[in-house]
Amino acid sequence: MSTATTEPVKHLKALGSKDMVLFTVSAILLLDTLAAAASLGASSIFWWVFLSVCFLAPFALICAEMGCAYPEQGGIYAWVKNAFGGRWASRATWGYWVNTAVWMPAIFILFAAIFKQLFYPELSLNGQIFICVLLTWVSVFVNVITLNIGKWVPNIGAILKIIIFLVIILGAYVYTQDHGMANPLTFDTMKPDFTISLQYVPYIIYGMLGFELVSASSEEMNNPGRDVPRAILISSLIMTALYILGTIAVLAAIPSGEVNLVEGLMDTLALFLGDSELGKAAVLILGVAALYTFFSNAVTWSLGCNRAAAQAALDGELPALFGIEHPSRGTPVGAAVATGVVSTVTLLLYGFMSGSNEELFWSLFAFSAVIFLLPYQGMLLAFVKMRRVDADHPRPFKIPGGMWVAKILAYLCMLILISSIVLLIYVPGTGMQWPVFIGVLITLVVGELIIRRSESH
Repeated sequence: MSTATTEPVKHLKALGSKDMVLFTVSAILLLDTLAAAASLGASSIFWWVFLSVCFLAPFALICAEMGCAYPEQGGIYAWVKNAFGGRWASRATWGYWVNTAVWMPAIFILFAAIFKQLFYPELSLNGQIFICVLLTWVSVFVNVITLNIGKWVPNIGAILKIIIFLVIILGAYVYTQDHGMANPLTFDTMKPDFTISLQYVPYIIYGMLGFELVSASSEEMNNPGRDVPRAILISSLIMTALYILGTIAVLAAIPSGEVNLVEGLMDTLALFLGDSELGKAAVLILGVAALYTFFSNAVTWSLGCNRAAAQAALDGELPALFGIEHPSRGTPVGAAVATGVVSTVTLLLYGFMSGSNEELFWSLFAFSAVIFLLPYQGMLLAFVKMRRVDADHPRPFKIPGGMWVAKILAYLCMLILISSIVLLIYVPGTGMQWPVFIGVLITLVVGELIIRRSESH
């Protein structure tokens, strides 16, 4: 196997336009985000619409411009490095990679919870953790095979997600004809509550991030200049529509106060499809499909983040372990194995300290979300700087309106991301989340020590 000190191998061109659309949908469209948003109540519809206009749209446009203007392997790492140098790029990539390594256990806990619902109600929390560890190492294997094969995991996952969302939306329409709305959607109920509801805003923002992820595999794309903007535009329209309609659908069936944040998806499907044998069979089939989408979601993020970490290591900014590539496939073996180790340790530590799968899921989610949101500050600042210092660089797609529009969009996104970070650390009505805050500080300090040590070598 090659290491960070050897010449990188040539990457196989494996991603076409359709692959990139499905890859992006697989990364961003999250079934668990529906439950988090629906638990907020009818005001979640306001937040979806408001944040789609004020955050999702400008963020997607920025990713489209950067992805086609600077189609370099590593994506967000390469963009920040071009603007601010290797050290800041490595800090961004460290947060990006650590988030995935810690978030993967959270998404696999959802997998294990639904597996328990469908097949094994007596399954203990320890048994669920065992399933999560097994899935972690299967995802490592998918990272090691080439993208022309591995891309089918997120591709199929994206298609199944869209199908499940459509079933939920259509099921809600039929259900409300006889039962009415469990949560009335009126102007008064959809008005935002700027106290309790604020704590759920970061989870909606979390469900809008990831348009940049596919650009981590830029050297494995057939035509990034043409396909990146097209894929981001199509995927953003798909996800905005499905998120808003899907949240309305869940609100149609289950009172917001009764939404189970881990098992709410299956509760909703069972309510819509009924107790008949056909309905139960449909719930089972869709439940298995949902299980696959959780796995594919984790794989999609690890495919992108491990490539960013590998590129940072190949440039000498992260430990050489992360830069180990397969000698013929060019896949990030070292980064993938490191992800597997960190995810396994995280599962074991958090798992034995948690009393339920829901508690375990949200403990992992809040901590990883803060780490996840930090690198995007660097990406947005890199966008503004490269617009200024590299104004003549070819941009197959460029946000219209000049520099002042670019700054407004970037700074608006930054403000919303900073607000989300604050709301994850300090929850209105609950107070300071010290385990999250301390965990984030420790992660950043460890990352700084690793980066400095890598630079010294």
